[in-house]
Amino acid sequence: MKLAATLIGLSLLALAGGGARAEGTDEIRIGQTLPYSGPASGFGAIGRTQEAFFEKVNAEGGINGRKVKFITLDDAYSPPKTVEQTRKLVEQDEVLMMFGSLGTATNSAVQRYLNSKKVPQLFVLSGATKWADPQKYPWTMPGMAAYESEGVVYAKHVLRTKPDAKIAILSQNDDFGRDYVAGFKRALGAKAAGMIVAEATYETSAPTISSQLSTLKASGADVLFGVVLGKFTSQMIKGVAEIGWKPELFFVPTSASSISFLEPAGLDNAVGLISSSNQKDTMDPQWASDPGVKEYFAFMKQYMPNADLSNSNYAAGYHYATLLMTVLKACKDDVSRDNIMRQAAALKEVKLPLLLPGMSVTTGPDDYLPFQQLQLRRFNGKSWVGFGDVLDDR
Repeated sequence: MKLAATLIGLSLLALAGGGARAEGTDEIRIGQTLPYSGPASGFGAIGRTQEAFFEKVNAEGGINGRKVKFITLDDAYSPPKTVEQTRKLVEQDEVLMMFGSLGTATNSAVQRYLNSKKVPQLFVLSGATKWADPQKYPWTMPGMAAYESEGVVYAKHVLRTKPDAKIAILSQNDDFGRDYVAGFKRALGAKAAGMIVAEATYETSAPTISSQLSTLKASGADVLFGVVLGKFTSQMIKGVAEIGWKPELFFVPTSASSISFLEPAGLDNAVGLISSSNQKDTMDPQWASDPGVKEYFAFMKQYMPNADLSNSNYAAGYHYATLLMTVLKACKDDVSRDNIMRQAAALKEVKLPLLLPGMSVTTGPDDYLPFQQLQLRRFNGKSWVGFGDVLDDR
């Protein structure tokens, strides 16, 4: 009987173990899914940087005395795989939260599941407007400026610098593409109908986008807004050059602006591209003596000495990791899921090492958007150079 009682007691402890480990006091378990394979595998650099970042954090004593266990898994940018890996992280690895997972469709596939389990889905790497909905999904918070906001910024630049523009739009046929186009058209207002002369979309499963580019060029457009991602960024830039099209203004979204996507197209072909950012371009000489950038380079030299520093995905990984650190430090001794969300929704003018001057992170219980400011930047063949004022979508 004593043996039976002991076994029952152990069984009860085991049943309680999931919640105890997820919100335990000895270790902070963080889960993530990223495409380490497939068409968007270039973004895998983000997770590798964060692995190294938390290795550094642990070497320095952890967060409020707790070590971090960071588990990042490959979902190949495939929603079914995201579901499989996320369930594994939550139910087998018993992570406290999900952090910095990439993609609109992939995160959409697990949003309801994570909210039903009351597992924080923090700083989603997608600018879809749906992530900032604390009433419907209180456990989900975005980690990027909204795609619509970015679209607004590009349209404002067109209206200001080329009011007689003939605009062509190429967009990915999903929420990612539709949000950008919606913001762009909203900012053009009544002028959109007259200024936009051609639109085309592509599916992420398409092998090429050459026919869409030919159609858009034939419209006579002198401004191109390409809402593309991953390999389609390279295809678009190279394709536009190959057909001899020279738009006066050529925009790509922030998420397509990594050197790793420009290089396959030929950096010379990317000269003049316009994008936006809220992050310092660590390769721009103007930031060479900046304390935050120097801190980043010191980290990379020690923990990722073989990384290609021109790939902005490494800096992005570092950037988002410092944001999460701010939240976890604010939790102090209460590293519960409830308190993590409470602190994430209570950021007040937080400055981050790689955030551009004049920008800060502020959130609230009814305002889940951490980044609401952007600056335009232009590619000069080697790096992105910022220009103009800090902008928002108002």
